Amino acid sequence: MMGIDTSLANAFRRIMISEIPTVAFESVEVYNNTSIIQDEVLAQRIGLVPIKVDPDVLTWYDPNAEPVVNEDGVQESLLNNFNSLRFVLNVTCERNPDAPKDCEDPAVLYKNSNVYARDLKFDPYGGQENWVNVELLNPDILLAKLRPKQTIKIVAYAVLGIGADHAKFSPVATASYRLLPTIDIIGDEPIVGEQAKRFQKCFPPGVIGIDSNGAAFVKDARKDTVSREVLRYDEFKGRVKLGRKRDHFIFNIETTGAMQPDEIFVKSIQELRCKARNLLSYDLS
Repeated sequence: MMGIDTSLANAFRRIMISEIPTVAFESVEVYNNTSIIQDEVLAQRIGLVPIKVDPDVLTWYDPNAEPVVNEDGVQESLLNNFNSLRFVLNVTCERNPDAPKDCEDPAVLYKNSNVYARDLKFDPYGGQENWVNVELLNPDILLAKLRPKQTIKIVAYAVLGIGADHAKFSPVATASYRLLPTIDIIGDEPIVGEQAKRFQKCFPPGVIGIDSNGAAFVKDARKDTVSREVLRYDEFKGRVKLGRKRDHFIFNIETTGAMQPDEIFVKSIQELRCKARNLLSYDLS
């Protein structure tokens, strides 16, 4: 991103971390849990399982909304097929009758000894199977360990949220930026020969190249980590100028997998534009 101020670049970074809506587990109903792991710890572990689904398929869930009472006088749940996705986990550990007598490996001795994220089964309701395409990104996340006759039976609901409410809703693991490095070889004489090779080793691979005449040249300054290693050597004093381009930002976006990095960045731009429009429409009088 070029030609903008640092404050604007930082605004994009903050929006990506805390204001892009995603879907995550919010409510867990525990019907049976005889494992060693406590209900609240199990619920927390489930809440951190990343879900890949288009957030636009759901409406916002308001836990503080006024509850609706049906004709029979029963209070209906605020969670419905428009604002939530339902998952069911029902696992019981049993002994494996085919296990060798001298075996000590729990994975062989028992069936369902480990409960993984893949055991959370999407349970569409209200016709969700027609418009919702959902995937648990990391099916091998370990949720709990069981032993024979231990059971976990729960129903979990995933809703829309943003990272400002809870980190589990953040679509990024890390989002950062750095300024584009600049490297200028100065002086009347080029850096050549063995000196050029020593100069090249002062930078990360790919930053400095050596041409057919044996002279060093800046190949790709973007790959520089700004270690300033070259300034340690007297032979290169006055031969190189290091700096950063103050209006050129290189973003690094590491996602949880719920969205692609380019999608997150575009959504951050849209969110900032929406904030600007709201500010312009605000009546200051």
